[in-house]
This record gives sequence, structure tokens and C-alpha cells, in this order.
Amino acid sequence: MKYYESFSEQGRNYTIEGVLDYFNERIRVDSYTGNLQEIINRTEQLAEQHSLSKLILKGKHEHFSSLISSGYTLEAIIPLYFQGQAAYFFTKYRKNDRRNSMFWMQEDEIVRNVKAQQDTKAKEVPPSFVLRLATEKDAEALAQLFRHVFQVYPTPLDSPEYIQKTMREDTIYYVYTANGQIVSTASAEMNCLQGNAELTNCATILEFRKHGLMKQLLIALEKELCMRHIYCAYTIARALSYGMNAAFYQIGYSYTGRLVNNCYIFDKMEDMNVWAKDLSQ
Repeated sequence: MKYYESFSEQGRNYTIEGVLDYFNERIRVDSYTGNLQEIINRTEQLAEQHSLSKLILKGKHEHFSSLISSGYTLEAIIPLYFQGQAAYFFTKYRKNDRRNSMFWMQEDEIVRNVKAQQDTKAKEVPPSFVLRLATEKDAEALAQLFRHVFQVYPTPLDSPEYIQKTMREDTIYYVYTANGQIVSTASAEMNCLQGNAELTNCATILEFRKHGLMKQLLIALEKELCMRHIYCAYTIARALSYGMNAAFYQIGYSYTGRLVNNCYIFDKMEDMNVWAKDLSQ
């Protein structure tokens, strides 16, 4: 099964780059230049051609009103995304059931509770656990971990070959091992051209979740990104997951919006919260 396909086009008066995400039934425009109306027209043609029910366009500040006038809705913002300039996640839907969230009030409550939580004492990771940068030799073990944790995931992380491919394409993984076994991981998908990174692929085996491993993995990734002069960090976390939203809030991320029915994860199409942080501060 082909999960997704990157595309890049040059029209007479525009350029456009993005992803046709077949598995999650969406098209995402990551960068564009030129005539905005032609870009919108081409995006909507591709969505119809491939029967994709959600359109995501990472818009620029100067196109805010034009995108609203074209029927797009602002769902999230990532400050500093485009070499220090904000990206505005504008969306449009082609099906009512894709547009309507079944869990919005519950997800709002989770964000409120996360923000209301008092500072909690950091858990101490057992000294026998080892934190390190993963290599391609870890691909099989990582794939096994993802298979164990996730029933469904929006990318094919159960494939060692896919994980190795991401490592060669500017994704870094940190892992915790216990007795030589990988028990927790998180990664940063770096966009070196634009100077941003998405912290993602967070997974911990259930019996090891009591040790606070994820926060330490995220902090290690942030340090690695700073060493590589990438200062815009963000994540797209399951809106129904109190733990993941709390983990990012507790290490200084700001909530910047929610993407409705954004991808298949666990057992259904889910809303995803966006959190962002300026690592230069």
C-alpha cells in the first residue's frame, strides 16, 4: 500500500510542493510561491482527482484574508516555521463527516486541565536506563516497538526500511534502552531549509511509562536541534491524549490550534493538537 507521495509542480505563474497522503485521505501543501489563486485551484484539482477529503495549506501572513475569502479555515499556527516567519494551517473539507469533530468538547477539557495542572516534580529515570541517539541498526527494534504500541499509525513505522529511509532524510531518533531493549523513543523530522522540526513518533512500552522517559527524550531532541541551529520546534499530538499534551506543555510548548479529523491513529480518524516552542529562548 502506498501511504503517501510527495509532489512538486511548476505552473506558468506558480510553484507548489506538498504531499498526497492517501492513507489519511488528505493533501498538504508545504510550500508555494506565485499566484495564490492558481495554487488554490491546483490544490483543489489534486484533491478531487485523488478523492482526498481534507486540504491543508501552510499559508503565509500576507495571504490570510485571501485564503479566508476562498473558503479556507484557520486551524493552527506555528510561529517561526518559515525561516522565522509563521505558518498558518488553513484547511478545507470535501465531506461533512470529515469536517465535524465528535470529541471537540472533551478535547477542549483536556487542554484546560493540562494548562491548569500545577508544576509536578520530574520523575527520576532509573540509572540503568540508557539514553542515546538511534542509528539505522536500530530500525528493526524501533519497528517492533511501534507495532507493539500502535494499532494504527499515520505513517508506516512498522517497516524497518521506512524508518531507515526517514533517518537518511533528516529525521533523528532518540531512544531509551533497558537491559539492551528499546523501551521508549521519539524523533525530530527536520526541515533544514526552513529551519524547523516536528517532534513526533513518541512511543513508550506501557510498563515503562511510569518513569517519565518521554520528557527526557524530548529535551534530548531539543538539545540536538539547537546544536544543528534549528530553533522552531513543534508537535502535532493526539487531542485525546492527556499524557502527550501534558508532556509538551510541561517543557514549555504553547498550544496553537487543533487540526480536525487530521489522521488515522490508534483505532480511528482523530483530531490533533498543535504545540510550538522557540528553542532559541
